[in-house]
Amino acid sequence: MHPILFTHQSAEKHQVPRGHPERPERMQALGPILAERATIWQSEIAPEARHEQLQLVHPDSYLNWIYEQAGAVKDAENLVSLDPDTWAGPDSLTAARRGAGAACAGVDRLMGGESLRVFSAMRPPGHHAEPEKAMGFCLFSNAAIAAEYARKTYNLTRIAVLDFDVHHGNGTQAAFYGDGDLYYASTHEMPLYPGTGAADETGCGNIFNHPLAAGAGGAEFLAAWRDVLLPAMLAAKPDLIIISAGFDAHRADPLATLTVETDDFAALTDDIIQLAEETSEGRILSLLEGGYDLTALANSCAVHLDRLSA
Repeated sequence: MHPILFTHQSAEKHQVPRGHPERPERMQALGPILAERATIWQSEIAPEARHEQLQLVHPDSYLNWIYEQAGAVKDAENLVSLDPDTWAGPDSLTAARRGAGAACAGVDRLMGGESLRVFSAMRPPGHHAEPEKAMGFCLFSNAAIAAEYARKTYNLTRIAVLDFDVHHGNGTQAAFYGDGDLYYASTHEMPLYPGTGAADETGCGNIFNHPLAAGAGGAEFLAAWRDVLLPAMLAAKPDLIIISAGFDAHRADPLATLTVETDDFAALTDDIIQLAEETSEGRILSLLEGGYDLTALANSCAVHLDRLSA
């Protein structure tokens, strides 16, 4: 049973202003490592999310605004600003919809028994998009949409999102905050954008934040997961595990100061696999989030994929 990789050329076309960190070169950096694994990972085209899938998290008022703003852009030289950090060009709405669509299609592949591991290599990322707000480079809350889709379509009881991006996933947290069957666990640098993710933000007992101080390294990163967050998720016994796989906690990343190494992402992936085997029949859906040093992104993503396919 091959692991499944979702990609689409729109991810590389999503336009941002010159000098923006969430740039098309991120996909270009991943190209060689994905090609090297083509005999192991079954590649599929990321489908475009249906409106009703996006509605699982985002209200029509927000979706209509996004369609109007991003859908009207015809010129890559005149992008639209959705918030101070978040932009859209002629191909951005398609890319964002296919990112959300890949997340839902990944759920279908897992729950249909076609694979135990799915990775979506798409941009823009998703974990900062709140139900009614685009922010932090993100248009749609992909992980939260996948969780709601899995619950509605397959009647799953408990779903967990594990987020190791260096920035707190405020969008996922906002979507889950009052829902005791949706669990969110996150390590992130604090203080850092977006300013959320304090340890006392616990929702209804379903939110588990473990902020890390500036300069913290792999030892602190792994200890947070092994000693606190993964045991909490084990106790929750999720039916499905979704990873917000951001690799910007790497020491080389320009947007933060944590000093996590490539091998630390491999070790954490192994730990998450063990959790999945104990709780969710091994099912893991991993969605690309951040990672802005191109070499660190490629190397970290490579070890993540290799562990998922081992």
